[in-house]
Amino acid sequence: MKNTLRNTLIALITFSSSAFAAGSTSASGGGLLLSLFIGFFALIIVCQLVPATIMLVGTLRGLFGRDRKEVTTH
Repeated sequence: MKNTLRNTLIALITFSSSAFAAGSTSASGGGLLLSLFIGFFALIIVCQLVPATIMLVGTLRGLFGRDRKEVTTH
């Protein structure tokens, strides 16, 4: 078992050396579809941050606001 594993690792390292030496296949770093994909998820995150920020500000105003009125019962 140890010999088989050792021989397999040696073969993988030997035959993959040319893959490690290869440079990047794309010099442009992506394209239009990649930009749209990242932009779409950035839009989702921003659309979730706006209501969360409004809720946080409302909660902080409710906790630390100075306009506290006492509730009276009849």
